[in-house]
Amino acid sequence: MQVHAYAALEAGGPLRSYQYDSGPLGANEVDVRVTHGGICHTDIGLIDDEWGLSRYPAVAGHEAIGVVHAVGDAVDQDVLRVGQRVGVGAIAGSCFHCEWCLSGRTNLCPARDDTVLRGDRGGFASHVRASDWRHVHPIPDTIPSEQAAPLLCAGTTVFSPLLANGVLPTHRTAVVGIGGLGHLAIQFLARWGCSVTAISTTPAKRDDAERFGATGFIASGEQGALQAAAGSFDFVLCTVSADLPWDDYLGILRPQGTLCVVGVPPNPIAFSPLSLLPAVKSVVSGIVGSASHTRQMLDFAARHGIRAEVETFPVAAIDQALDRVREGSTRYRAVVEFD
Repeated sequence: MQVHAYAALEAGGPLRSYQYDSGPLGANEVDVRVTHGGICHTDIGLIDDEWGLSRYPAVAGHEAIGVVHAVGDAVDQDVLRVGQRVGVGAIAGSCFHCEWCLSGRTNLCPARDDTVLRGDRGGFASHVRASDWRHVHPIPDTIPSEQAAPLLCAGTTVFSPLLANGVLPTHRTAVVGIGGLGHLAIQFLARWGCSVTAISTTPAKRDDAERFGATGFIASGEQGALQAAAGSFDFVLCTVSADLPWDDYLGILRPQGTLCVVGVPPNPIAFSPLSLLPAVKSVVSGIVGSASHTRQMLDFAARHGIRAEVETFPVAAIDQALDRVREGSTRYRAVVEFD
């Protein structure tokens, strides 16, 4: 099958029309005709080669919504059928025989198929191929495609840590950053039953944070604001890709509290051991959820009316959409309409 994709031919370059032949469909593989694609900062990082991992031509995109175009012989057609609306997210396959897959932690599989790291086989294209049908997620009817796309990376990235870290409705929580990840994290935690405080540098997004479900707000750029919140939270989810005063953020945790970092700071995370050890606090990380966690997330979002707030762009304006994400001006996710 001929696939029409949108590829960067050099680091930071504009996306160009690019075609390739996808080859024969494997037994467990699924081809999805893409209708909508979310843009994540990871896509920008691969297009711009921020981490030295990119291969050109680079077709980014890992938040693809569309319809099943074709399925391999081993695909369970009681679960996936041609014409069904589905999503292919950050992970498009895993081995299903390692200890991590067998215990349900497919997102930790050493052989996982990271959609955005495939070179020229990402989701900014007419079609995207999942290497295993168990990583192709049916989309609930109540979630529009443009709002579903960001859930496949941003949504599962902020939802999975709630399960992994045993967050309870009785916990006092905080979300650092009100952006593409943070605006979803606030919604999930609020619907989880938690008290949620939003933390942002300035008060500019206070109204939005409250609209998403936050009951408290800290303007961290104001002198003494974090110190005044010392000992307040059981769980803090940091969604920003920035260097922060990490001792201050450990300081706002209650005893045995957890700071979970899902953003990617540019420099090492450093803090005093005395900020961590005496009250048995924890610093953990989070990544996109497993196949099962992602499906739980979609179901939870559908039942509780959780939606990504998006700006949509026609595919002809895909470079404009990428620039909006680069400059951090989208409210709150950019989605490209391919169909």
